[in-house]
This record gives sequence, structure tokens and C-alpha cells, in this order.
Amino acid sequence: MDLNRFEKGLKKLSEVDGTAGEHVIEALKDIAPDLGKYIVEFAFGDIYCRENLNLQEREMITLASLMTQGGCENQLEVHINGALNVGITPQKVIEVFLQCIPYTGFPRVLNAVGVAARVFKSRNVSVKEAAI
Repeated sequence: MDLNRFEKGLKKLSEVDGTAGEHVIEALKDIAPDLGKYIVEFAFGDIYCRENLNLQEREMITLASLMTQGGCENQLEVHINGALNVGITPQKVIEVFLQCIPYTGFPRVLNAVGVAARVFKSRNVSVKEAAI
């Protein structure tokens, strides 16, 4: 049975973000339900379901893109959690941000690392402990 875009997207969103993605979609239900639908169908149903990149690669690209834009701290929080959910280590999350210093500068990297620190603390993970 072929899944439609929304069903495919919802399945992939759950794979990456667990219930956090569903909470984002639910939060949009009363104010911008179409936005939630577009996120599920396009971002996760069309883009995340493409071949050639695995979920870890997609999440690392997403982290770098969000960090580079700046002002995307809420989305960074969701995708740092997603990165951890798909098996990216806390060290790699930080390394993605460090790689961007020459291209985006210290302020945006510092903001992203601050978000990562909050996520790691909420999940009770540490970069140092994970390195052992």
C-alpha cells in the first residue's frame, strides 16, 4: 500500500522527532493548520524521505542550516533532539556548530551551543561523558 505524502511525512517525522514533532503540529492546529500540514507533507514526506542521504546526514545539514540562519533557536531545539534521536552523538552536534564558525561567526555558534547545552541537560547527556 502506498502511503500518501502526509502519512509518509508523519511516519518520518515520528522517526526523527518522536512525539516532539507531533507537539509542533498540534500547536499549529488552531492558528495555522496548513503550516503543520506543509511541514509534514513537504519537509518530511517529500524531502526527508528522499534517498541518498541518511537521517543522520539530513539532521546534521539541518542543524548547520538553522544555526547559520540565526533566530531559529526553537527549531534548533527540536532538531538537536532529532539528531540525538537518530544516533548523532552530542560531540558531533557540537562539531557541526564549530565547523560553521569561519562561515557564520561566533555569535550564532554561541547561540546554537547554548541551545544544545539546554537540550543535553534536559536529556541528561553530556559531551564529556559521551566521549568516554
